[in-house]
Amino acid sequence: MALGDALFELRRIGPSVRVAAIDPRTNTEVVVVGAAAAGDAALMRLALRKLNTVLAGRGGG
Repeated sequence: MALGDALFELRRIGPSVRVAAIDPRTNTEVVVVGAAAAGDAALMRLALRKLNTVLAGRGGG
């Protein structure tokens, strides 16, 4: 799955950012939390990698 195919929700919590990545086809959601200093794009890529890993394990990706 590419970055543009997933839905993302970013929520700042103090010095951290919570990023949820959702596959709209399967409604699978994963969450990562990282330092805000890492940057939104890096955290979104991390969440996407985690989503792809979960989907591959379920046979959905």
